[in-house]
Amino acid sequence: MAAGGSTKIVVFALLANLGIAVAKLFAHVMTGSAAMLAEAIHSFADSGNQALLLVGSARARRSPDKNHPLGYGREAYFWAMLVAVVLFSLGGLFSLYEGIHKLQSPQPLESWPWAVGVLILGVGLEGASFLAAWKVCSQIRRGTSLLRWAQHTGNVNLLVVVFEDLAALIGLLLALAAVGLTVITGDPMWDAAGTCVIGVLLLCVAVFVGLQVRRLIAGSAATPETHDTIRGIWETRGFHVLRLIVVWSGPSQMMVACKFRPEDCEISARELVQRMNDAETAVREEVPEVGFQFSEPDVL
Repeated sequence: MAAGGSTKIVVFALLANLGIAVAKLFAHVMTGSAAMLAEAIHSFADSGNQALLLVGSARARRSPDKNHPLGYGREAYFWAMLVAVVLFSLGGLFSLYEGIHKLQSPQPLESWPWAVGVLILGVGLEGASFLAAWKVCSQIRRGTSLLRWAQHTGNVNLLVVVFEDLAALIGLLLALAAVGLTVITGDPMWDAAGTCVIGVLLLCVAVFVGLQVRRLIAGSAATPETHDTIRGIWETRGFHVLRLIVVWSGPSQMMVACKFRPEDCEISARELVQRMNDAETAVREEVPEVGFQFSEPDVL
């Protein structure tokens, strides 16, 4: 997906989460619900997440220079790691702390209809944001399972937004269930327990997203299908591929290094260069994410 498409998804998620966060905080003040407070903190954390992703996207789009000849694409991964480690984890830890505190000192809910109304509103807004991200994600995945796509993609912005929105939707449903059970049973322990579960959910998402960002920072390879596609392009043009490296160098950007041997080692240098250029052009047409290509012939 183009960087502009990713940016639109992030901005949409930011606006939705800001609105939801304010509404949840108001509902917490009206009801005293710990689950509502946890959800408000979660939404504010999500808003901070999207702000960091936008900063990372802007910095990653800078042009290559003397000190960064491959560009600044991987800087987006640094900002995404901040999202996973700082905001997700802090949101999860705070929710877990608040839930444990309420388990020790349960407090009855007040004006519970406010909580239910805000949660239903949140499900609608968060659902719209998730569907927008999911639609783009489904187009990119092309039938690949969500987890497998997450473990191979370099589109860190879309990765974070999809799992962030998914966690938010599940969290809203958990909070709605916790508030509902508290109202039905009159036992505020349900509200506290729901807060703890939301905290655990956020921590699990933080760990998963953090692991995916870590592999990108370390120089993760593209999917095996992409690797095979590029190899096939070179082989159909009369080259034996001796070594092929395809790694993510930024969101929606790959770097390709290919060492090859021509089938006919007697061809002229001019013909060799022309065939190399044809292969590189075909690679860019077939895999638009490829930003940099380095080719090395070996005729021995």
